[in-house]
Amino acid sequence: MDISDFDYDLPQEQIAQVPAEPRDSSRLMVLNPKERTIQHHYFYQLEDFLKKGDVLIFNDTRVIPARLIGEREHTGGKVWIFPLHQEDKKHWEVLVKPGKKARIGTVISFGEELSCEIIDRTDFGGRIVRFIYDGVFEEILDRLGTMPLPPYIHETLEDRERYQTVYNRVKGSAAAPTAGLHFTEALMERLREKGVQFGFITLHVGLGTFRPVHVDVVEDHVMHREFYSIPPETAELVQTAKKEGRRVISVGTTSIRTLEAAAASTGTIAAGSGWTDIFIYPGYQFKVVDAVITNFHLPKSTLIMLVSAFAGRDFTLEAYRTAVEERYRFFSFGDAMMIQMRA
Repeated sequence: MDISDFDYDLPQEQIAQVPAEPRDSSRLMVLNPKERTIQHHYFYQLEDFLKKGDVLIFNDTRVIPARLIGEREHTGGKVWIFPLHQEDKKHWEVLVKPGKKARIGTVISFGEELSCEIIDRTDFGGRIVRFIYDGVFEEILDRLGTMPLPPYIHETLEDRERYQTVYNRVKGSAAAPTAGLHFTEALMERLREKGVQFGFITLHVGLGTFRPVHVDVVEDHVMHREFYSIPPETAELVQTAKKEGRRVISVGTTSIRTLEAAAASTGTIAAGSGWTDIFIYPGYQFKVVDAVITNFHLPKSTLIMLVSAFAGRDFTLEAYRTAVEERYRFFSFGDAMMIQMRA
């Protein structure tokens, strides 16, 4: 497959710069790949498309508000650092911009209380750094760090919690699992009252989120690995639902990747944790997920490839063209779609 098979035209003004207020006032496109129907609703109407016994799987990761802006010692050049994964107490895998000048041995200062030294490179263009500080590192990050919004968002986010889900629990992500941003506590309570069941997994969104696909052939792309965890109660919830013929609905692509990475060929799920670099694109045979709630993704991205694998490429691109025509808002702070079943 060619990367251009997943391209579409999007006017810049439809890239959402601020989140919807309230969260569930965003629009909701509802797709039926079997009947090839497209409906237009609002996210607060989600309960109309769910039934008692459905299982929603949420990613409970929390974004680390830790984008750091520093200066290279001796030259004073500005450097943008984003901690991605903690290797040990003082060593982190980070993303550095500009990367070309981020050589091993470079020391970057973020003020009097924090600096770091680049000590190694990673396979995916990142760096390993050793942070130098006095005090509690997490508290220093909270003071000095800013929320790592995607590069296509140019507006300042007044409330940092609007780039977190209302159900976040586990710190560790470089970016939010954005399909979950639409949920409010009130909506979740209405779904519980209807008999919809909730399960939680954790996948810390990592460097792959910021990596464009540079290859021409889809199959040649290599994903950056990310850490996931599935607790026993979630594994049991999914297993029981599959056994009883009830739907397992993934909230976001990160939940899909976690469930599918942990699934055996028979569709069984075991509790546990580990690293995954699963890459889902058309031709993939889904083992667990029956329906999906997701956002509208960037052209030629691994995320639109995943959605195309679930709903069919032609129908997915048709839905995206319809969304452009209907003036939907796109990407992290944009509108949502629900895909009711696999193609």
